[in-house]
Amino acid sequence: MDIKGNTIFIPGATSGIGLALAVELQAKGNEIIVGGRRTGRLTQISDDHPGIHTIEIDTTDLESVRQATNRVLTEYPEVNVLVAMAGIMQVEDWTSPDDALTSAENTVTTNLLGPIRLIAGFIGHLQTRPDATIMTVSSGLAFTPLKATPSYNATKAAIHMFSETLRLQLAGTSVKVMELQPPSVATDLLPGQRESSFAMPLEEFIEEVISLIESQPAATEIQVERVKFLRYAEARGNYKETVAALNSTDPHGNR
Repeated sequence: MDIKGNTIFIPGATSGIGLALAVELQAKGNEIIVGGRRTGRLTQISDDHPGIHTIEIDTTDLESVRQATNRVLTEYPEVNVLVAMAGIMQVEDWTSPDDALTSAENTVTTNLLGPIRLIAGFIGHLQTRPDATIMTVSSGLAFTPLKATPSYNATKAAIHMFSETLRLQLAGTSVKVMELQPPSVATDLLPGQRESSFAMPLEEFIEEVISLIESQPAATEIQVERVKFLRYAEARGNYKETVAALNSTDPHGNR
């Protein structure tokens, strides 16, 4: 993915990593369309960041995804990058399965079905563009599990394998598949995570991500240094020790 000259749609980018990434990619010379459910936040983003376009979308609602996709492709036919950013993270206790099941269903719908629906909507169009990218967003927890968030871990592991397989199927087309793998980042993904001393500062994370995309435009996985502790635990041969270390830190497993 070239760092500039793109038209990029980023649903789920009204806050946190998504919004910060949108702002930095705009500064690098890209046209940005941000999607989200909260109309008030979309209006605020338009006011705060002139030139960033906004579209209402609820990635948990198939019809909303279809309508937003049609609108993006109609109003911004030059779109050549999709960043499937939407995601939630919830603590679950599977010793109380009724509550955990509700959380799991919501997490799977948002974190897994949401990106899959978006990719399904855009993939035909992207193959008509001479240079296109699908960026998925997994997590270091796709590779080393956090005890408190089993469904989040599972959906991010699924996103990783979906990305790997999609890349195989799109080989020979104009569409690249790039997987962003964040560590714990100081956002509001979980209560208290923004204030956690273990979480990577958001500005530092985005700066490193942009630098990696710029220096490695053909990369298939975007990994800041902090995520490699989790990403390569099994390859290092100390997976069991890494799982133990991750789950013995703060209540969110931040390291």
